[in-house]
Amino acid sequence: MFLYDFTQLTSSIHSSLVESFGEGALTTTIELAIAGVAYLIFFAVLGLFLVYLERKVCAFIQNRLGPMRVGPWGLLQTIADFIKLLMKELIYIKSADQFLFNVAPFIVITASFLAIGAIPFDKGLQVLDFDIGIFYVAAVSSLGVLGVLLAGWASNNKYSLIGAMRSGAQIVSYELSVGLSLMTIIVLAGTMQFSEIVAGQADLWFIFKGHIPAMIAFVIFLIAGTAETNRGPFDLAEAESELTAGFHTEYSGIKFALFFLAEYINMFIVASIATTVFLGGWMPLHIPGLEGFNHVMDFIPPVLWFFMKAFTVVFIMMWFKWTFPRLRIDQLLTLEWKYLLPLNLINIVLMAVVVLLGWHL
Repeated sequence: MFLYDFTQLTSSIHSSLVESFGEGALTTTIELAIAGVAYLIFFAVLGLFLVYLERKVCAFIQNRLGPMRVGPWGLLQTIADFIKLLMKELIYIKSADQFLFNVAPFIVITASFLAIGAIPFDKGLQVLDFDIGIFYVAAVSSLGVLGVLLAGWASNNKYSLIGAMRSGAQIVSYELSVGLSLMTIIVLAGTMQFSEIVAGQADLWFIFKGHIPAMIAFVIFLIAGTAETNRGPFDLAEAESELTAGFHTEYSGIKFALFFLAEYINMFIVASIATTVFLGGWMPLHIPGLEGFNHVMDFIPPVLWFFMKAFTVVFIMMWFKWTFPRLRIDQLLTLEWKYLLPLNLINIVLMAVVVLLGWHL
């Protein structure tokens, strides 16, 4: 099963550092620096790829080609756009609160950094493995709304402020459904630690093992996660036809790029959590009774399993955006408070019954 185990690699790196510098703060600092640089590179590459993927998926749905000019099949287009954003002038907003205006994009991107550090891409391939992993990710990811609210208020622009208020109401509301859908799986798994949740799906993924309540929780998580990341059709905070660009109307250059990057990274984080909690994480597809099939699936690298599942969920979220019309703000909040939240509460009770009667074993 663990033919491709990263635990040995990380352990050997740690051992070589201990031999060179001894146990202490220096070794820990070097390990943190290596992890930080790796995540910075991963962030940049992932963000550029997701923007490219979004434009290609959008073009496919609209029967177009998408970017094709820069590089083969337009692969270098997002790199060219990123360089353009880096070279753009940072426009000074005279009436803005300069400190809060400047710090807001960094709060948003920092929240994404903190959340992705706990995601297990493979056995031994994660920075943090808390026993309260789900709680930690839910806590740090909710910090992003502070950056959004600060950006809208500090811009001293009525469109930005309205966009920030909409975003705050939307994110706080849909966090309830995200949390309750994850709590449904916590009831099933009996733990909040991501590595233990993945290990519990070695024989069968939770979306199947948890029967109907797990499937309902998965659908609710996808809807609420899409809304929480301000993705269409729930992108009222950035409604171009009403609010120009919403809470980041006054931003330009690298500061705008940070907001833009955070949106796509947050979409990947939602997809990664869905993959880890519902779809077995890095675990391959196993069907009870088909040992030959299961043995063949074990030879596919676990990290490849993880990214195949995660990008499938990302594609579904992009499909949502380019298929459904944008909701009004009252429709958006009605969907959460009148439908998803009561359904979630009932679903947790159903999952508790499933676990109590042992139907998940």
